[in-house]
Amino acid sequence: VQLVESGGGFVQAGGSLTLSCAASGFPFDDYAIGWFRQAPGKAREGVACFRSSDNSVAYADSVKDRFTISHDYAKRTVILQMRDLRVDDTAVYYCAYAQVRTYAATSYFLRMGPYNSWGQGTQVTVSS
Repeated sequence: VQLVESGGGFVQAGGSLTLSCAASGFPFDDYAIGWFRQAPGKAREGVACFRSSDNSVAYADSVKDRFTISHDYAKRTVILQMRDLRVDDTAVYYCAYAQVRTYAATSYFLRMGPYNSWGQGTQVTVSS
């Protein structure tokens, strides 16, 4: 499984960025792709996830209504559109893959536990 993130960078508060996760090397049946972030000195947290079986998505409360996750099946890429960025959105953002073996709600995939493959991360820095 290979996951490659891109699109990070510097942006002023209130601005927008779009992150991409190019995914390959796994069977494209029932799976989840999650976006996580880790700020310095803090635990990694889930921000958004996508589940292929029903195209359902889930978001952390901290990013709801500001971030949008979508899947380009043709390009095998999962996109995270981020708008109205805040200083506390500054973090390294990772995408991750999980094979789905549960009937749990999509929000279950905001947790790190289900994921066994991770990208290298891309830095997002929001300045005030």
